[in-house]
Amino acid sequence: LGNLVNGPVHGCVFQTVNGHYLTAVGGGGRTTDVIHTDATRIGSWEKFTLIDSGSGTPVIQYGLQTTNGHFLTAVGGGGRTTDVIHSDATHLQAWEKFTLNSLGTGVYNIQTVDGHYLTAVDRGGRTTDTIHSDATQPSTWERFFISCGH
Repeated sequence: LGNLVNGPVHGCVFQTVNGHYLTAVGGGGRTTDVIHTDATRIGSWEKFTLIDSGSGTPVIQYGLQTTNGHFLTAVGGGGRTTDVIHSDATHLQAWEKFTLNSLGTGVYNIQTVDGHYLTAVDRGGRTTDTIHSDATQPSTWERFFISCGH
């Protein structure tokens, strides 16, 4: 992903370590029941567009755009276990910037603007309490397989 800087990268999916996909419920535009991690197939709500935020950091910070054009927001910039992610932002600002740190072979951890990592609670497979943003060290639940062009 680090080399894909020439415009948006479409059709990106985020798979948790247990094989489930991140879903932007309703295609985005939500502040409650925002993200599920129980999808076993890729549909439109599981596809995101990566937008280079233009922040100029050594590792690109991306906006994660849902199918209906909204951006994922790490509420408070990260560090949360409740009210963690919103999908109703219409502009890419600080809380909408995520760093995708490559661990090799398509595996990444996802860092919020304040340096915390996104966690797929229970490794994925959930419809409630799905994502936390309070991890300070990435471990297994903070790993996501990311592939684009779906």
